[in-house]
Amino acid sequence: MTTTDSSQRHALRMPVLFVGHGSPMNAIEENEWSRGFRELRGLVPEPRAILSISAHWFVTGTFVTANEAPPTIHDFGGFPEELYEVEYPAPGSLELAERAAELVGGGSSALRTDWGLDHGTWSVLRHTWPEAELPVVQLSIDARLPGERHLALGRALAPLRDEGVLVFGSGNITHDLRDAFRRLRSGDESTPGWAERFDAEVARALERHDGDELARFVATDLGRRAHPTPDHYLPLLYVAGAADPRDAVSFPIVGFSAGSLSMRAVLFG
Repeated sequence: MTTTDSSQRHALRMPVLFVGHGSPMNAIEENEWSRGFRELRGLVPEPRAILSISAHWFVTGTFVTANEAPPTIHDFGGFPEELYEVEYPAPGSLELAERAAELVGGGSSALRTDWGLDHGTWSVLRHTWPEAELPVVQLSIDARLPGERHLALGRALAPLRDEGVLVFGSGNITHDLRDAFRRLRSGDESTPGWAERFDAEVARALERHDGDELARFVATDLGRRAHPTPDHYLPLLYVAGAADPRDAVSFPIVGFSAGSLSMRAVLFG
């Protein structure tokens, strides 16, 4: 299918979506988060394909998966065998991979076939689109770039919205695993003040469509407290960049897992 054909089929502009994916166990558990993932499908038009920016492809460089059949990557350890048996056999799309690489700058991006769909992508999509029939392509996050560059790359991807593609970011607005594990071990899953403050400040900036402020947040003292490493925050910048100031902003999922992991989902459009 050509870009023109797909644009004609999708007269409505696609929204953009960020989801807090949390624990890999959400892929197989029946809980408030997995139920929230399922309900997301009813909030967006059916896309022709999905471009996913996952916190778990955090590397040196900007790459796009070009696999015809991207493998399901189990990029975690110490979980039940049932989780390692999960497969999400969505097809890839060379057309979308080439288009995404073109938009973000063909000279600074490359197609890759040595990655696939990591759990940041499939742990959500197996609930939202369990049929695994939609083509899914992943875009990596270049660990060397500052926040404003990630925001700019998201802006570059905005034309995909008019081509039937859902730009989908997966991470968490707060993500300090050491703190979360400590709370789980102790049985104290109360939400600390720093997590509530950072989550609330980010939500307010999202409602204002203040991309520049969002790009700066992760480098603040509070941002570094919420994100000892920025990988789980950066997918949000791609989604915010691809959004339009005219888009309505909503939060279809809110709350904290393990006390300090924000599970907030953000829908633009």
